[in-house]
Amino acid sequence: MIRILLSSAVVLALTGCASQLQTSQTLFGLVTPYRMELVQGNVITQEQMARVRPGLNRRQVRELLGTPLLTDTFHGNRWDYLFVIERQGQAPQRRNIVLRFDGDTLASIDAGELPTEQQFVSSITKEGKFAERKLELTDEERAALPKPTPKAAPAAEPSGPVRPYPPLEGE
Repeated sequence: MIRILLSSAVVLALTGCASQLQTSQTLFGLVTPYRMELVQGNVITQEQMARVRPGLNRRQVRELLGTPLLTDTFHGNRWDYLFVIERQGQAPQRRNIVLRFDGDTLASIDAGELPTEQQFVSSITKEGKFAERKLELTDEERAALPKPTPKAAPAAEPSGPVRPYPPLEGE
């Protein structure tokens, strides 16, 4: 009888720990389990989608956005571009873009709210680690860069005796 009561108490205690862990992601506020970072799919920004328009063929779309994460054998006219990033301590990001084709031509685009490149970079950097990141140089900064040095003239052909090599087999 004591064994049954003791076993029941242990099971109830462990059940309580598991439910506590699932609701707050910590065990009694002391231990936080490690959650592996999950990144899947294609990152697609507003700047990339601005170049995609109905009328492009499949090859052009693939060059602009990359290979779709999902292509269905039974729905060959639909491409799904998915993106998921889950990081510990941050809200998960999920995006889904659906492209539909009419034969080889892009017919429609179904995309939700997409971030700009700057917004995406800011969303994946650690808090406080980077301020607004500059992604492109201004014309003045490009002009201030050092000019590339011209390549040296190729070395002259070596002079001296030419050694004959035996012919390769079969020649």
